[in-house]
Amino acid sequence: MVREDLKPFFFPESVAVVGASRKPGKVGHELLRNLMRFYKGRIYPINPKAEEVLGLKAYPSIKSLPETPDLAVIVVPAPAVPQAAEEAGEVGVKAIIVISGGFKEVGPEGAELERKLVEVIRKYGMRLIGPNCVGVYVPKSGVNTVFLPAERQGFPPHGGIAFISQSGAFGAAVLDWAAMRGVGMSKFVSYGNKADIDDADLLEYLREDPDTRVITMYVEGVEDGRAFMRALKETTPVKPVIVLKSGRTEAGARAASSHTGSLAGSDAVYSAAFKQSGAVRAYGMEELFDIAMAFDKQPPAIGDRVAVLTVGGGSGVMTTDALSDLGLKVPKLSDETVAKLRKVLLPIASPYNPVDVTGSARDEHLIQAAEILMRSGEIDVIVWLPYYMVPGISPNLNKEFIKVVKEVNGELDKPIPIIGVATGGEYTWKYAKEAEGMGIPMYLSPERAALAVKALVDYGKWLKLHGTYEEYLNRFYSSLKQ
Repeated sequence: MVREDLKPFFFPESVAVVGASRKPGKVGHELLRNLMRFYKGRIYPINPKAEEVLGLKAYPSIKSLPETPDLAVIVVPAPAVPQAAEEAGEVGVKAIIVISGGFKEVGPEGAELERKLVEVIRKYGMRLIGPNCVGVYVPKSGVNTVFLPAERQGFPPHGGIAFISQSGAFGAAVLDWAAMRGVGMSKFVSYGNKADIDDADLLEYLREDPDTRVITMYVEGVEDGRAFMRALKETTPVKPVIVLKSGRTEAGARAASSHTGSLAGSDAVYSAAFKQSGAVRAYGMEELFDIAMAFDKQPPAIGDRVAVLTVGGGSGVMTTDALSDLGLKVPKLSDETVAKLRKVLLPIASPYNPVDVTGSARDEHLIQAAEILMRSGEIDVIVWLPYYMVPGISPNLNKEFIKVVKEVNGELDKPIPIIGVATGGEYTWKYAKEAEGMGIPMYLSPERAALAVKALVDYGKWLKLHGTYEEYLNRFYSSLKQ
């Protein structure tokens, strides 16, 4: 069951904005504007000096509202936050997001203010995201507490990737990038100082969230290591968790402490914890979402044998090197499989592994070769390099290729994930994005694709170790049909 105490953050029927402002450029103004743009529920601006804000009737306090809101978003200056939380608690609000900064991240005085805020939360049995955060964005419900102007900030559509972040600015950058890239998100949570709700709480919620296939995280430090480890270990047999952990160096750890008041801790300890719990560690934003996109669109691999299917020989060699560098196998194909490939490929093609259909190839060469490889029983993953600019490749390639791949995978006991590489410019990327929309993640380089393959292979091993591979596949394919 999805945790009921966290649902109001993501699917509230009404939201109060405490500190709603009439002045453009103010946090309380831009936040309300974004909320109004996306959210379809009831919105109550709280401003004792205004009768209306952005055309909505304003109220002097949360106590004067005609109903108790499911969620209160607080954007008043830090010293006024505990009192605002107290008033929310008195009327029965159960979920609050504190956007305001000026708490433990600024020193002892701020830490004392945060302690008082937590006292109020505990007193009334409320749950808190923040302080010092940008809060929540949920495309499905329209909840949007990000305060960056919509003309400057992109917001992605609904999708299967959840992202939780200690950093609000980095989180906003990820949202912007995802919108530009067309990557869909189920939930976005910037939790800042995590004075109450933390990584473990969110992992527990997202583990059971039917809209989330993949969980991604940006973490600076963890206060309750045992709870975090327990949450990871309970989540990874069910859903993949990809973690970008910063503060790896001494200087980075010092910066993390001044940013969100986090103790970054030993990086070696974190690396060991991620390995023991089955979490995938990423070392940058691109890597984080390269891996997430693979998990979002493709099943995990049952083994580490990779076939490289390419239109360009050089790219096939580079891809083979990238896969081999990560400890993955690019095995020789059997004489039987080579003979089958020879029958459908051009005489100048290389029917080995990599399978090079050459620049003279047509659509059917890639499609028939893929089917032979998938049915061979000799490979577990295919890396596909179509080179859309080749004269014989038609605009229908993606549609026909993916149709056959899905048909064959539907007949196999264990599906074969397909990862694509699209090296080229504007024309190439046009069709690469089309392929992604049809379910095959596409990468700009063999090296990035190889990292995604490695993650699919490692996670497949983890699922088999825990006996949840079949269960995961059933849930994965069911979610794709939704």
